[in-house]
Amino acid sequence: MDRKHKRLATPWAAGTAGVVFAILTATAIILVRIALPGGDDGGAVTVDAGQRSAVRTALELIPFAGIAFLWFMGALREQAGEREDKFVSTVFLGSGLLFVAMLFAAAAAAWTVLGDGREDSSFGRDVAYALLTTYAMRMAAVFVITASTIGRRLGVLPRPLTVLGYLTGLTLLVVGASVPWSELVFPAWVLLLGLNILRGRRPGAPRPPASA
Repeated sequence: MDRKHKRLATPWAAGTAGVVFAILTATAIILVRIALPGGDDGGAVTVDAGQRSAVRTALELIPFAGIAFLWFMGALREQAGEREDKFVSTVFLGSGLLFVAMLFAAAAAAWTVLGDGREDSSFGRDVAYALLTTYAMRMAAVFVITASTIGRRLGVLPRPLTVLGYLTGLTLLVVGASVPWSELVFPAWVLLLGLNILRGRRPGAPRPPASA
């Protein structure tokens, strides 16, 4: 397959990966929030068999969500090509990689709640929530803002989605752990972006100029 056909296939890969990441991540967050509703109260952890099963399912989804996000990020960057701003692109890449690292670290810490009667389960639970809601979501905010900036400069994102991206980034940056469930804003934005790509507004393919 020549380079032209590879680039034509990239938008589909980016959109599909974005949708997969959004669904897996949102499902994992919802399962953990329901199973551990008091995740940020600092109290003792009491997890029954049903809750452990929900948390285990959520944690098993995280590696696949991370892989999908890396694919999504790489496909988006490929579409920008030589037109990308090196500074903004570096921040885009760095924030995305740090987000995945924080997501995996949060998942690793959350495994402690699966042990029956383990003394460190409360500590691990609190660390997992802190990594996800405070650190990972801040990196997600930077990722959203830089992605929206790249899309605006290249003229490949519709204005409403660009504005929504800036609002999403600001929400994740400011709200953090203070509002439970706010972390769902990020996969929701990725889902909208992925669907927008699949509908035909491809990153890397500038819109035709408006006729006079």
